[in-house]
Amino acid sequence: MAPIPLRQIRAVIAVCEEGSFTRAAERENATQSGISQHVAAVERALGVKLFKRTAGAVTPTPAGLRYYKSCVEAVGALDHAAEQARALSGQVTGELRIGLMPTFTRAVLAPVLDDFVPRCPEVRLHIVEGYSVLLTEMVLNDELDFAVVPAFEGTIGLTSRLLVRDREMLVSGPTRGLTPLAPIRLAQLRPLKIVVPGPGNIRRRNLDTYFQSHGVEIEAMLEMDAMIATLEFVARSDWVAVLPSLISVNDIGRGELIVNPVVDPALHAEFVVIQPTRRTLSTQAQMFLKRIEEEVVHIHEVWDKAIRPARAPRRTG
Repeated sequence: MAPIPLRQIRAVIAVCEEGSFTRAAERENATQSGISQHVAAVERALGVKLFKRTAGAVTPTPAGLRYYKSCVEAVGALDHAAEQARALSGQVTGELRIGLMPTFTRAVLAPVLDDFVPRCPEVRLHIVEGYSVLLTEMVLNDELDFAVVPAFEGTIGLTSRLLVRDREMLVSGPTRGLTPLAPIRLAQLRPLKIVVPGPGNIRRRNLDTYFQSHGVEIEAMLEMDAMIATLEFVARSDWVAVLPSLISVNDIGRGELIVNPVVDPALHAEFVVIQPTRRTLSTQAQMFLKRIEEEVVHIHEVWDKAIRPARAPRRTG
């Protein structure tokens, strides 16, 4: 059998990820008929149907999904080889597009930029702050090289890996009267007035499950997908929020916000790095991501020192 051209392989990948010949054609800057012809040519060469075509969608057959996964690995290996060759030049240049949640932009991002920008002055850096739904869509649309989002079930077209498992903290204002850094059992506090993410946010489902499973009484709930506003509102009221330790580290000892580790049981949030399956990370993306990982480790070390030795949980509040 003659080798299948790369343009036909990319057409199969695009149709599988987009679930549509029209969207695949738009992504590949081709015509719909051209994409259809490429897919048909691959099917003839392999002697197997790769897709089920219906009026509403195009879905891969079991053979098509298996072929897609192999094609993505092969194309990724080619891209990786090209990236390694470029890295040998010793110069890091090009564009870098990153998506981060407020969890990472508030305390993690500035130290990373402070180190990365002077080291890589030729890199054109573009950073988008947003929540998981927006960032995931932008990665799927190839508008971002990678993004950091809460862990989720996964989807065709995305590759993900765990970045960090972070401890959740109760964040309150001084009027609430809690002892800074003292471990807190949420179920033993009086009914909470709490600010939470909207229902489309993955962290919201985790919080709801925790509250229901561990007897946490909620007096009132305010949905807000605006992190700066959440922190400012909590700081000046008796409302509280549950937030990852990464976003709260700069509040240690400042007095404007009181931070307490949630215990018995502890609550954690997992964050993953997502990128398009069909692309390998550039040298500049790998360097930036490494600095994020290093800064996350540093922040966890700061927290370990701040909350040791652990004190008995408060029973009032």
